[in-house]
Parts: sequence; structure tokens; C-alpha cells
Amino acid sequence: GLSANKIMQIRKETLTPSLVTYYKDPLVVHQGHMQWLYDIDGRRFLDLFGGIVTVSVGHCHPVVTSAATEQMKKLWHTTSIYAYPTIHEYAEKLISKFSGNLKVCFFANSGSEANDLAMLLARVHTGNFDLISLRNAYHGVSPYTMGITAHSTWLQPVPTRLGCVQTMNPDVYRGPWGGSRCRDSVVQTDRDCDCSQGECKACDNYIGQLEDVLNHSVPKKIAGFIAEPIQGVGGSVQYPKNFLKNAYKLVRERGGVCIADEVQTGFGRCGSHYWGFEASEVTPDIVTMAKGIGNGYPLSAVITTPEIAASLTNAIHFNTFGGNPVACAIGSAVLDVIDQENMMQTSDIVGTFLLKELAKLRDEFEIVGDIRGKGLMIGIELVKSKSSRTPLPLAQVNKIWEDCKDMGVLIGKGGFYGNFLVTNNKANNTGNKTSRKILIA
Repeated sequence: GLSANKIMQIRKETLTPSLVTYYKDPLVVHQGHMQWLYDIDGRRFLDLFGGIVTVSVGHCHPVVTSAATEQMKKLWHTTSIYAYPTIHEYAEKLISKFSGNLKVCFFANSGSEANDLAMLLARVHTGNFDLISLRNAYHGVSPYTMGITAHSTWLQPVPTRLGCVQTMNPDVYRGPWGGSRCRDSVVQTDRDCDCSQGECKACDNYIGQLEDVLNHSVPKKIAGFIAEPIQGVGGSVQYPKNFLKNAYKLVRERGGVCIADEVQTGFGRCGSHYWGFEASEVTPDIVTMAKGIGNGYPLSAVITTPEIAASLTNAIHFNTFGGNPVACAIGSAVLDVIDQENMMQTSDIVGTFLLKELAKLRDEFEIVGDIRGKGLMIGIELVKSKSSRTPLPLAQVNKIWEDCKDMGVLIGKGGFYGNFLVTNNKANNTGNKTSRKILIA
């Protein structure tokens, strides 16, 4: 096959220069098996990033691989203008993971497509236009979703913000308000908290910021509000416990619908619940999902109520590849593996252990500012000092990140400042070894 040098030469000459390559000595991947990746020289790496939080049940999981190959022997592609078994079998199985009135599926191919469709549904259904998202949020980079993504690193200088406004991100570590009892996690911030039992001043203040946006930045009626239950690209940011519950109430009072972006948090990754929004004791009107839904195969979905879904029937809505037979067979197999192998419970047990072990690093090292997350959606925020919370310079962050790779552990980077190390792969059971390797790095 091609050598590493030849691959990088072709990449430079033929692929878009906007593609980012990880590591100073780029990793050239040849093969994957469950939690392991192998480069073209045969070196093995523990993959804790899962193809950017996408490989949900393991690289080339035999059950998923078998489902794909068996379906490909029968029918690769036809469109949903015809009826075929797999899309109906999968839709019924996926809907069974929801309660209440979330009963209708739309299928697409990526998270950006799913969130794009959710925006359209909210606007068409309510007859209103304005959408609110959180600062520091990432919801995609299509021209439509760029309006609700609030990271300047992902935004192009084109008019994408019409009808999209942001409210303050309720970040209890880096925001103006936060305390040591705010998060739904086994690890809290090291900030002082003087709230009495059952009170959360941080939540009240961040909800006050949302009220201010509703009063001054949008019309009296809005289309909706979108938020990740835990921010992914933004750095595993968790909100005060009752923030989403209070935010949903305010949004619905303004005629808007509530959208949960489960692209990273869904399918049991957070451990305690199948969907991230469930931990906040809320029920969205629209739920979007991608990444782990197909274990790396291009697949996404939007789940909503029959009433909201019916709003699109005033015109033809169609997605050529959405819900194609192979995608649905793979998606169905992923659901089976998550259930049969108790992966949600594994995320809870291993994630809780790993969070507690990583918290010991915060106690020991001045540069470890915060450990946060839930289940196996975990990250480490690196700082110059705990008192200042000034982000650790990228050169130092990259040194730790590169050292982990040299020791055979692949982790991601995230957060607005790029000083956040991310572990998100729920297809492994190696928490103790991982925390030790990060400690050594």
C-alpha cells in the first residue's frame, strides 16, 4: 500500500487545506478493532477519542460489521419513496428508546443535517423565526447551523446569523457564577459555594441572562431554543442542575420549541440515562442525533412529535440517502449492541471510576484546573494556575497531548481555548490504565 509519506503528499496536493491533521507526526491509520487503532507500521493505540466521539461500540464491532455486510448482499440503496423493511424496523426500534410524544423519525446523514432540519421544523411549526442557543455551543457548520454555533473558530465571514441569538453559557467553572455543588457529576468545581440546600444562585443568574435576551434581543414569540445536554466541542461543559428545566419553561412561554442536540451525549454515553436530556428531567420537543448512532457510518436522525413533524407536509421534504437500507441495518445493530453488552452501565461504572481517578490529578498538579463530565464524556481543563484559570498555553497542552500519543493513547482536544483534553470512547474498559498514562504524561 501507500507509504505514510506518500499519503501525506497526496493529502497536501489533493484534499482541501481546511482539513486539520492531528499531531506533529500525523497518525496514518490502517486498521481498527474495538478500542484499538493500528497505524500502517503496526503500532497499536488505545483510542479514547473514537473518531471525534463517533465510534460508540468499537471499531469494526463484529455484530455491526455483520449487519452491514449482510444488508449489502441484499440491497445497498433505494430511496424512501419505496417501502423497504430496514427503515421501518429501525424507526420502530429507535423510537422505543423515547417516552412521551416523541414518536416520529426523520433520517439524514450528519449532525449538521440533523440540526439544520431541527431549525427548519422549529420555524415552520411555530411560525416564528428567532432561535436561541448558548455561547460556546457547537451545532454544525452548514450555512444554517453556523447561526446557532457560537465558536468563532468555526465561523466563516458570511451572513449566517439572521434570526439566531445567543445567551450566556452557564459554565460553572469558567463563567462568572458557579459553585461546588452545581453539576450533575461525581466531580465538582473547586469554587466556593454559599448556596443553601435546594438553592443554586449560579442557575438563577444564568437564567436571568436568558430572560434578559428574551426581553431585549428577540420578538415576543420565538421559534425555539437549542442546547446540548453537555457541551461537547465546547469542552464537556455541564450546566447548573436545573438550568435546562428553567430554560425550557421560559422558551415555551414564548411559543418556542425546545431542541436537545444529542449528537455527542446520546446512546448511553453519559451513563446514568440513555439520553443526556433525561438527567435534567426535561422532555424536548425535538431531539437530534448523529455520530455514535451509526458507530462511524454516515447516519443521523431527528425525533419529534407527530404534530411538529406534520408541519413539513405543506411542501415536499426529502433526503436521498437518509434512512437508506445499509445505514438503517447498521443503526439497528448499534442499538442491539448497546443493550446486549450493557454499554450504558459500563459508561457509568468506568466513567465514574475514571472521573475520580482524574480528580486526583487536579489535587496534585497546579495545571489541572478542572475535571468534568458524566459517564464516559469526560475532559480535563489545563490552566496556568488554579487561582487565575488562565488557559495553559497551547505549546504546553500539545506537549502533553503528543506524549499521550507517543505512549499509545489517543485523546482529543477541545474547548474554546484548545486547552481541554477529551476522552469520549465508551467502547473500552481501561479507566485505570488510562488515568495512569495521563498522570505519567
